[in-house]
Amino acid sequence: MATVPQDTGFKPRVNLFDATMVVAGSMIGSGIFIVSAEITRSVGGAGYMLAMWLLAGVVTIIAAVSYGELAAMFPRAGGMYIYLREAYGSLVGFLYGWAFFTVIQTGTIAAVGVAFAKFTAYLIPAVSEKEILLSLGGFQLSAAQLVAIGTIVFLTYINSRGVENGVAVQTILTTVKILSLVGLTIAGLIWGAKAEVWEQNWQNAWTLSALTQTNGQVESTALSGLAFFGAIAVAMKGTLFSSDSWHSITSIAGEVKNPQKNIGLSLVLGTLIVTFLYVLTNVMYLAVVPLHEMAFAPNDRVGVVAADYIFGSWGTIAIAIMIMISTFGCNNGLILSGARVYYTMAKDGLFFHKAGLLNKNKVPAYSLWIQCAWASLLCLTGEYNRLLALVIFGVLIFYILTILGIYVLRVKQPDTPRPYRAFGYPYLPIIYVVVALFLAVLLLIFEAQYTLPGLGLILLGIPVYYLVMRKKEPVEA
Repeated sequence: MATVPQDTGFKPRVNLFDATMVVAGSMIGSGIFIVSAEITRSVGGAGYMLAMWLLAGVVTIIAAVSYGELAAMFPRAGGMYIYLREAYGSLVGFLYGWAFFTVIQTGTIAAVGVAFAKFTAYLIPAVSEKEILLSLGGFQLSAAQLVAIGTIVFLTYINSRGVENGVAVQTILTTVKILSLVGLTIAGLIWGAKAEVWEQNWQNAWTLSALTQTNGQVESTALSGLAFFGAIAVAMKGTLFSSDSWHSITSIAGEVKNPQKNIGLSLVLGTLIVTFLYVLTNVMYLAVVPLHEMAFAPNDRVGVVAADYIFGSWGTIAIAIMIMISTFGCNNGLILSGARVYYTMAKDGLFFHKAGLLNKNKVPAYSLWIQCAWASLLCLTGEYNRLLALVIFGVLIFYILTILGIYVLRVKQPDTPRPYRAFGYPYLPIIYVVVALFLAVLLLIFEAQYTLPGLGLILLGIPVYYLVMRKKEPVEA
């Protein structure tokens, strides 16, 4: 049996710029090019559509400036798992880690990998979902699935060779996709914008209505009462989760230089950059694409429609390349950060023993490869999108608990050094909690088919936790 290299600890090698690129790169995936369609159908007006992006950005920034206190208190690998464990005990920490490994992180990696493959097929049709390579009973293996798995394996290999490699890839790709998104937006505002489109889109901008399309005709239905809140819930779900993974840098805190300062600062800078880009991109959409075309873009690909207006027939190719870069970089950040959570869980005796050891390159290689294996399996099942929908409610609950953990730890651990204290405490963190809780309740009411099974999946971790505790064998340092 091969011996696993002895863990001698992480080495701090990530500077502030690279940390900021990890935050921004993990946030920007394919959502900015897609979810504005569903949001527009849900709220029906340009004002409300843009407001949903602004609100999501403000809420995310509030969470980031609050999160900095926890990151400064516990500047080591594990991120949210550490904060929940310290605030509420090992059970709550484990439930987060359980959901994180089974669906949240690995499911996101799988979905982003397939998004990469779908847009690769624009350039190389031979790797599309329609190209079936193997069919056994009800199981079919497509070329797109192989491409998705191939990218996950490749990025896992890169990250297993050392944190410098993973961070270098992240910094390069994030820089490229930020510049590309800025370039697309500026090109749209300069060459694609039309005054008549902008003016038409802003008619009835603050009338909340649901848009439907029948036989090519768009119909608008005014919303009020509970339907009003249901529309807001659906819209906010899309904007908030297009900004998700903003906390990814906290998972590699043990590898960040001057973590007490740089983690909190990178969280703020990264979320500010992405929020600005997202709002500006949607302003461009409203200046270029008629509202009804945005709402009913083929396969919700608003970015493709906008690029077609701006660049003509080359638009599809341009946006496909952008999304390939965006999703590739996003997955690199997810793969890089996710493995550190399992590493820390293993140190607590709550995950596979080998996951708590580092290889000769000072990275948790076993954690990386087991994450790779499970994410690849989710690619093969084809169930990743449904699984992601199941945990949306649970993810919000964990965010709420984490921010509330700031208040809990102020009481529970008053003497623990806090190099950075949550900006605007106690008011700003509670604003995030109230908004997120409001959204969680709305999702529970209006999308119970997803939220209840998602909550059940998380609660399934309770018996697993007690089973693990019975066999617990902490990893030796």
